[in-house]
Amino acid sequence: MIRRVESEPHVSAPVLAAYSYCEAITGQQARNFAYGIRLLPTPKRRAMSALYAFSRRVDDIGDGTLASEVKAARLEDTRALLTRVREGAVDEDDTDPVAVALSHAGTHFPIPLGGLDELIDGVVMDVHGETYETWDDLKVYCRCVAGAIGRLSLGVFGTERGARGAERASEYADTLGLALQLTNILRDVREDAVGGRTYLPSDDLAKFGCSAGFSGPNPPEGSDFAGLVHFEVRRARALFAEGYRLLPMLDRRSGACVAAMAGIYRRLLDRIEREPEAVLRGRVSLPGREKAYVAVRGLSGLDARHVSRRTVRRRA
Repeated sequence: MIRRVESEPHVSAPVLAAYSYCEAITGQQARNFAYGIRLLPTPKRRAMSALYAFSRRVDDIGDGTLASEVKAARLEDTRALLTRVREGAVDEDDTDPVAVALSHAGTHFPIPLGGLDELIDGVVMDVHGETYETWDDLKVYCRCVAGAIGRLSLGVFGTERGARGAERASEYADTLGLALQLTNILRDVREDAVGGRTYLPSDDLAKFGCSAGFSGPNPPEGSDFAGLVHFEVRRARALFAEGYRLLPMLDRRSGACVAAMAGIYRRLLDRIEREPEAVLRGRVSLPGREKAYVAVRGLSGLDARHVSRRTVRRRA
């Protein structure tokens, strides 16, 4: 069997080194994300690693232990760096490899880099300790920290020529980001509470008697915690169903990447639904073999074909 080698434009040694740095960060820190991007051809994989490395830097500032005013200053420094990238003011020999890689990716793919400004805006909300009264309020935050990542990724993936409904691809990418973020919020509800953060809408918490929060391994006394989790799971499932309509619009390997990443989170959601209180005892995760299975399933195109058939039936 002859393996086809994909051609790509020449990439200089400094840029290759910058991409290697970003890929190392992705491999070490992106527990779920890395499974998907391994399925991409080299240029797209590198570009996605550059996006991840920059996003990781922003997230690490928000999640760190520095004083709020220091975090805010560092986020503005990062925003200034992003402006340099967007203006083409980062040279190949710049000392910041993430900036070098992101700058190169931004010149080779139509990446809407303003989405990274939105990510910074979302982390600023975290630094300020924002809370959310309604789902509509929380959606604003989720669109910043996750929907924007979906739209940025779509800039790397692109859509297939002539794909039906491609004008809505950005909307579906955004919605899929919301689905992943809401799953993250459910999974990390105890960890966030310990860190002094509450993301679930206060209206929902009150409805299920959970306004006291989640500082311990047990739900608030007299609450319907399982009811709260199942309510949010249904919301996340609806977002996944809508966002998955993106899959048939992508080429095979980009679709496999998205299906793998989203599939891992959907399985996390299944586990949370089966045992809601598990999220109060520790982080719910999938074993590596299950993540690998989801990646293989994505590469097979099963999810994309399923969505295509369902979409055709709806139109009929």
